[in-house]
Amino acid sequence: MSEQRNHGPTTYKTVGSLPRVIPLFPLSGALLLPRVHFPLNVFEQRYLAMVDDALAGDRLIGMIQPRTSEFDDHTPEIYQVGCAGRLTQFSETNDGRYGIVLTGICRFTVQSELDVTTPYRQAAVSWAQHMDDIVPPVEDAAIDREGITNSLDSYFAKFGKQPDISSLDNAPAESLVNSLASICPFGLEEKQALLEAANLTARAEILSGLIQMAIAEDRGAKDGSPEKHTLQ
Repeated sequence: MSEQRNHGPTTYKTVGSLPRVIPLFPLSGALLLPRVHFPLNVFEQRYLAMVDDALAGDRLIGMIQPRTSEFDDHTPEIYQVGCAGRLTQFSETNDGRYGIVLTGICRFTVQSELDVTTPYRQAAVSWAQHMDDIVPPVEDAAIDREGITNSLDSYFAKFGKQPDISSLDNAPAESLVNSLASICPFGLEEKQALLEAANLTARAEILSGLIQMAIAEDRGAKDGSPEKHTLQ
């Protein structure tokens, strides 16, 4: 590494302190949520320029999903809701790539994309619908923490992997739910449903349901059952 920088988190007390215009980083399957640390390897020139500009400014980048997983469209249609992250870690490799970490701040709703001269997309956004993201939620007893964690071994076994999530054992409910929502290999629509959940309890219910459906599909496939489950 030729350079590495850490930027401590900035506390935003209200959505009014957030910028009206932010750069957009469309990336399929990338789910950033409030207070989740999300690592990215940046190599495309347009996004290298975005990172440079973010470092020189307020260090905010808006992560948002394209509506398709196809990669041949330079400006794909995007979902309306994304999440802004603050660039809290930065490193540069000798071949010019950037390794960054975004820390989720608040979800946003795209109001309009701007006609810009930058190589990356920018949008005017509204934070008002997601103002509760600014403050960490109170621990919610309605979240079935045990039910979620007890299903993880079977869920990850379906994909032949077992990530180290021991750091979440004693984490607050928000950290558990949001981190698992980010790292679990759900599909594009499922990730978006998790992002747009009204609150932490709703996101936990969706997360649990998706895990259970994946486990049931895996068991059905092994048993030769044709039954399929879809997200409603």
